[in-house]
Amino acid sequence: MLQPVAVGSKQLADYTHICGRELIAEVRELAEPLQGSRVVHVSATAFGGGVSEILYTLVPLMRDVGLDCEWQVIYGREEFFNATKLLHNALQGAPQDLDDEQWMTWQQYNEMNARELSGGWDVCLIHDPQPAAMFRLVPEKAKGWLWRCHIDLSTPNEQTMGRLLPYLQEYPEALFHMREYVPQGMKGKVHVVPPAIDPLTPKNMALSPEDAAFVCSQFGIDVDRPLMCQVSRFDPWKDPLGVIDAYRLVKETFPAVQLALVGSMASDDPEGWDYFNATIAHADGDPDIHILNNFNNVGAIEVNAFQSHSDVMVQKSTREGFGLTVTEGIWKARPFVGGSVGGIPLQIEDGVTGFLVSSAEQCAERAVEILEDPALGKFLGRRGKEHVRAQFLSPRYLRDYLLIFNALREA
Repeated sequence: MLQPVAVGSKQLADYTHICGRELIAEVRELAEPLQGSRVVHVSATAFGGGVSEILYTLVPLMRDVGLDCEWQVIYGREEFFNATKLLHNALQGAPQDLDDEQWMTWQQYNEMNARELSGGWDVCLIHDPQPAAMFRLVPEKAKGWLWRCHIDLSTPNEQTMGRLLPYLQEYPEALFHMREYVPQGMKGKVHVVPPAIDPLTPKNMALSPEDAAFVCSQFGIDVDRPLMCQVSRFDPWKDPLGVIDAYRLVKETFPAVQLALVGSMASDDPEGWDYFNATIAHADGDPDIHILNNFNNVGAIEVNAFQSHSDVMVQKSTREGFGLTVTEGIWKARPFVGGSVGGIPLQIEDGVTGFLVSSAEQCAERAVEILEDPALGKFLGRRGKEHVRAQFLSPRYLRDYLLIFNALREA
């Protein structure tokens, strides 16, 4: 058996005051014909990163509306996760491809995990490239199969995509965040379904300004001075070094500004520590740069506090599948400066719900603009929050899955 993940329980009704009765009623109506359907989500890890955060909400909500839903995690050792991290980066455009031995490692672990997957599912959802060979290996174990992609495939390493694509093409259904991410040659039905955040988790629930300031002060932040903050994995695509460069430019105008770089280290990201250390080196001992991760007791509440207390939220990515940390920051009604890449422009309308930038210099200019004009920051924050409420909260995401499941059932 693959490793089951314990997810707790959630009630769809609890979201009514945030998302409105109309959407909640639509979700319940869509779930009615699916009562008792056996659904399994298969992913690489149970913590760290957006996929696991999504599933900790999506799976219990699927159960609440009557589906027999489980989440299972594949087995993998360091050799496998080293190979899949390389695979992930190559699919987002990095020049280095896996060598033959690494592809063999990926294949062997997929074969082992496919054997361990139990059968009899109505729907099996495979998340991302790590377990992508599952459908080809054991198609008989589920009636319906979906491959869910959470990364930016718009400009992949062509050699890597050439090796992986035959496995993806065979899936009857595939889901992507954006139309631009769909690779040429997909034979099954393609759905464009952006992800969403859970507004009721400790990371996203309302936190008073006093509580947010208190938590930030515990980590050495001077809560009476302006704060820039990026919440993300320590990953070259998230460009924390570029954020430090932007902060240094802002400091020329606002000497009191501070920077917090807050991230979690995931079990399937072995290069994360290397980039974390590179970020510390780039900070060069600046006492106003605070570099924190989940090993510094930074959990969901602490991330919420940093986002809620920030004067400027940043996500200066150079590649971004979607950017749930962007959604989270905007949901806190904070003015947001994001890289003009991937799924970030879906969330930020430049000058309306935040600012889009493509360099450290532009990032610094927009941050200075916000710090000089608090009324502008409030305007962007309010508009952004309403955009997230309408488009990027969990009940909408659940609805989109139920629409797909109903279509599968009727096919």
